[in-house]
Amino acid sequence: MKMAANLRPAGRLEVPVPAAGLTTSRAPFIEQARARGELYIEQPYEQYSEENHQVWRSLFQRMGPRWERYANRHFLAGVRALCLNPERVPRLEDVNRFLSPLTGFRARAVSGYVPAFVFFDCLRNREFPTTITVRPPAQLDYLPEPDIFHDIAGHVPMHTDPQFAAALARFGECAHTAAERVAGIAGAHERLQILTSIIQAMARFFWFTIEFGLMREGGGLRAYGSGLLSSFGELEHALASPSVQRYPLRIEWAINQSFAIDRYQPLLFIVDSFDHLFRQVDELEAWMRQGKLDHVAPGEPEISEADLASFLRNAAVHAGPADTLLPNTH
Repeated sequence: MKMAANLRPAGRLEVPVPAAGLTTSRAPFIEQARARGELYIEQPYEQYSEENHQVWRSLFQRMGPRWERYANRHFLAGVRALCLNPERVPRLEDVNRFLSPLTGFRARAVSGYVPAFVFFDCLRNREFPTTITVRPPAQLDYLPEPDIFHDIAGHVPMHTDPQFAAALARFGECAHTAAERVAGIAGAHERLQILTSIIQAMARFFWFTIEFGLMREGGGLRAYGSGLLSSFGELEHALASPSVQRYPLRIEWAINQSFAIDRYQPLLFIVDSFDHLFRQVDELEAWMRQGKLDHVAPGEPEISEADLASFLRNAAVHAGPADTLLPNTH
């Protein structure tokens, strides 16, 4: 029966069916996974189209010279250690084969948006939620959401460095501290208000360090933030433009500074080393416990109900059995 199913009418030209593709703007596989409520997925590598591979190739080839000029040495070593293929979208299993023995981190494919607590908890467990779709050819320069180039070529090379990996996992632990902190707050309104502020502070700290951080190296500055390392235009702008303000990282500035995602960043913060970054994460957690993150300046980013609920579900574990921390949605 299988052979009969493969028979074709004589004389008919067979045209190969192209791969559906895994493009951020059109990916039936991802849409179906979301419809089934699946967050963690397998990477269906055979579904990448030639256009997807061409986009990866274009992005990788043009970023090479920018990385050599502006990226920190740990990132450059990471790119080499991961043996990324400049011609083809990477297989996550290959990435993890090189990555995990170095720091215990691994890239884990997701279908899209990851609620805040879940994301930070993944970092705590040395898992990095990884987007598997590829940006469209018309959006090589800017994409509002992450894609596999941002995640694998921007973030993951940094995960090969033990000191950076330790700071990232340490930052993930802060989510549990936040959940414990709000579990002890009796009033529902105050609890949500303080939790919103804490998540904003964590998101801003992540933005100005992990996504858009600069570091001192060799008497100058280099980029270590993935938002810079995956952006052809902004990487150079961040380090060469006289219009960018660059200051040593101070927690009180970072957590009270809103940001916009649709333009080059006008303000960037500098760390001395990844040991320095680790100490700053420690201090951030201490501030959290002391209530110093309870009322940060309003503004971006906006915290969604899904983000709040993800923290409150964990906070409920730390609360008494009679406490109800999740908001009533009925």
